[in-house]
Amino acid sequence: MRAFLFVALLLAPCTALADFVGRVVNVSDGDTLTVLVEQTPVKVRLDAIDAPELRQPFGRRAQQSLAELCAAKRAYVIEKGADRYGRTVARIVCDGVDANSEQVRRGMAWVFERYAPRNSALYGLQGQARATRRGLWSDPEPVAPWEWRRKSRRLT
Repeated sequence: MRAFLFVALLLAPCTALADFVGRVVNVSDGDTLTVLVEQTPVKVRLDAIDAPELRQPFGRRAQQSLAELCAAKRAYVIEKGADRYGRTVARIVCDGVDANSEQVRRGMAWVFERYAPRNSALYGLQGQARATRRGLWSDPEPVAPWEWRRKSRRLT
């Protein structure tokens, strides 16, 4: 009984803040997943981060990292809005772990400066990952996904 109460107290902030809760049924890439909410799939883009594209170095690893964090798990979704593709933009918490922050901490995503507030804790996590050369920061010349997409568009 004590263990149950302890876990309930840990998850209480997530449940109170969550706009909706569901089970993660698909991880598209390192910053996008699908949450099943009452039999309705909701595509969610993680707020304020940008993971490498699947064809980009570390793209598959970023996808695997997010899957490790959230696949088939209960997700607490804190909505921030919607993007131009109609996806929900949100913070995601799986098993008590903020997936947005953890992807950056692991070096599996950049802080998306265009959308992250200047005082976001994500910048500190990115700095630590970069300093310790974790994940994509182990590459001698990592290319931000927005730069990679821009260059790819010019080639087509």
